[in-house]
Amino acid sequence: MAFVKLTAALVLLCGVCAVAGAQGPRDDSYVENESDLAIAQPGPHGAEGLTTGYPFFEDAAEFDLVFRKRALHPGASIGEHVNDKDEIYYVLSGQGVLSLQGQTRTVRAGDAVLTRQGHRHGLRQRGKDDLVILVVFRRPPNRP
Repeated sequence: MAFVKLTAALVLLCGVCAVAGAQGPRDDSYVENESDLAIAQPGPHGAEGLTTGYPFFEDAAEFDLVFRKRALHPGASIGEHVNDKDEIYYVLSGQGVLSLQGQTRTVRAGDAVLTRQGHRHGLRQRGKDDLVILVVFRRPPNRP
């Protein structure tokens, strides 16, 4: 029964996302609430665990800034990878272990991480609370 409820919730969520995306590009100024955007996703870059992504302003026309919130739930990670762009992570809450250019360190609320193009990094949630981050980068040209 729980599986049926979860499946129904995911179908409803996908339907809401499809309706939101069906509006097409927006060239106005607008407000979005994270509760309307939440998407359950596996850890990015081939990582482990479950995360929730909040892709703000994806429908903004000719907007080259990517602004996302991501909650890494217990055991989740962002897989180690080499950046194809400059990127910022800002830790809102929780705790994690950051791997940056072969060095590891603990990150927590208030930490901002700059990873440069061509540099290797990954992030793993630690502790009982979600690791919640903001992710900001310029969208590469000719990419959605």
